[in-house]
Amino acid sequence: MITKTIEIAKEAGSLIREGFGNKISIEFKTDAANLVTNIDKAAEKVITDFIKKEFPTHSIIAEESGNCSKSSEYTWVIDPIDGTTNFAHGLPIFSVSIGIQKNNETIIGVIYDVMRHVIYSAEKGAGTFENDKKINVSNNSKLAESVLVTGFAYDRKDGYKEAIKLFGAFLPKTRAVRRLGSAAIDFCYVASGVFDGFWEANLSPWDVCAGMLIVEEAGGKLTDFTNRPINIFSNQFLATNGKVHDEMIEIMNS
Repeated sequence: MITKTIEIAKEAGSLIREGFGNKISIEFKTDAANLVTNIDKAAEKVITDFIKKEFPTHSIIAEESGNCSKSSEYTWVIDPIDGTTNFAHGLPIFSVSIGIQKNNETIIGVIYDVMRHVIYSAEKGAGTFENDKKINVSNNSKLAESVLVTGFAYDRKDGYKEAIKLFGAFLPKTRAVRRLGSAAIDFCYVASGVFDGFWEANLSPWDVCAGMLIVEEAGGKLTDFTNRPINIFSNQFLATNGKVHDEMIEIMNS
């Protein structure tokens, strides 16, 4: 199943790459900060049509088309373009994210970094791969030498206050803090050791499903901001190499 998942992620990615930098149509979901484009919808249709043909009994949770519930133990969780704002503005940091759950446990995660032609993939119990190379989280245990990444929720009224507070708390205690605009890619960069930790609140299941497994199978640690276990429907997400996790939790709750 993972091979077919990678293939359809690449197929959707090709469509997205062809649309990048061209004239696209933009709609607003909630406000001017929360976008969807015609390419998001087209890419999602490529993936959902594939699932309906190859796995007709499987359920689907997709960002743009919503839920398609079936009496199946399998559910596909899809974000056709994670980083739509980047895509719409010509910033080449966005991805296709596909997670597959069996009985509410993620068993496959595939994230396609479209413009870099890089596939991050993980299968439960089999490790994480960047294209064909097995990858692991970083070995860094010093927060002062860490590079972290975060994201800000679409809720600009209340969500930004806490996000900016945490950003400010980590900035003087680390080497750097970044914000790329694609949670899925943030998870992948933790898994590959580019970043030592990633945190964000108020994400959706399609933002995190594949990425959580990719970090976990690369040897990382995942909790909420108070060190409690999380799932794809949680409100807070902290993903680290495991070695700076406790120190990050301490700062978050200080």
